[in-house]
Amino acid sequence: MQIEDVKVSARSNPSQRIIAAAIVFAFLYFASDVVVTMLLAVLIAYFLDPAVGLLERIHIPRAIGALVVLFAVTAGFAGLGYLVVLRANQFIDAWPKYSSVLRHVTTAFDRQLTTLEKGIDAITPATEKNRTAQRTAEPPPVREWLLRGAGSLYSILVVATFVPFLVFFMLAAKRRIWKATIELFPDENQDRVSGALDEVSSVLRSFVAGNALVAVILMLLSWGFFLWIHLDYPFVLGCASGLLNLVPYLGAVLAWIPPFLIGLAQWNTIGPYFGVAAMVTFLHIVGLNVLMPAIVGRRVHLNALAVTASLLFWGWLWGAIGLILAIPITATVKVICDHAEGWEPVGRWLGA
Repeated sequence: MQIEDVKVSARSNPSQRIIAAAIVFAFLYFASDVVVTMLLAVLIAYFLDPAVGLLERIHIPRAIGALVVLFAVTAGFAGLGYLVVLRANQFIDAWPKYSSVLRHVTTAFDRQLTTLEKGIDAITPATEKNRTAQRTAEPPPVREWLLRGAGSLYSILVVATFVPFLVFFMLAAKRRIWKATIELFPDENQDRVSGALDEVSSVLRSFVAGNALVAVILMLLSWGFFLWIHLDYPFVLGCASGLLNLVPYLGAVLAWIPPFLIGLAQWNTIGPYFGVAAMVTFLHIVGLNVLMPAIVGRRVHLNALAVTASLLFWGWLWGAIGLILAIPITATVKVICDHAEGWEPVGRWLGA
């Protein structure tokens, strides 16, 4: 009886890859709180690691240095938050003035919308009117809105509670974690893994530091612009504009909203609104196309198509936080593809 050798191939077929990708995306969606918290902690840890390393070089233990750096950063954000809250309290005290103007604008808009609907009804055939009348839109139940708000609050609490601890543990135990991660791979691949980790560290640190510096520059420029046009609460508006401009593409439009809201009580013509929109958009373009390439350089080198597609996907998957994490995730994927055998063409495409 003839015995035939049976070769077993470990290479997966396309169906298995599709199923595996679907499982990964399902995990990213349903475990978004955990994944986002871990990713934010990794970004912050990479950003703070040079400061901890500097303290370590002057013979301060790494754990103590991580604690000192975390306290210093927390104190800095607390001071900035205190300044913002002081200005925000002034805005809250003056809110009745702005709410009355906003109510007047929304009433006028509703009136124009009602007029438009009546005009459409006048030219709509009778059969279409009957069909439309039968469709009554029910408002969403209050319980649904409360549960949705509770879910968002839970996500914020999870991030605020766990991120500081995760960052501290990542900074304090960096060497052990780094070594253990490299040892997960075979000996012949450890040099390649070490190079990939070094490049990921450089990319993420450059991205976070560059965005932080660009945000500060845009805050100062926006603050000066709002002071120049004598808009109320220029400091709060400058902070909001600088932070919103960090969101690529969409941030330029979102940054219009705060100054437009404040301007309702000060401007009676449409000219200032166009001026604010043009200036905020100009600052966004300068930050995205001039400051970021100059500060970050070619360490985070992604083509425009890859950036846009990543913003669409991660924004759809995780919402606003996905827009912030989209570029570092895609840059990390590019570095991994550059160092993974067989995936080099994907890395070249992402950076083309």
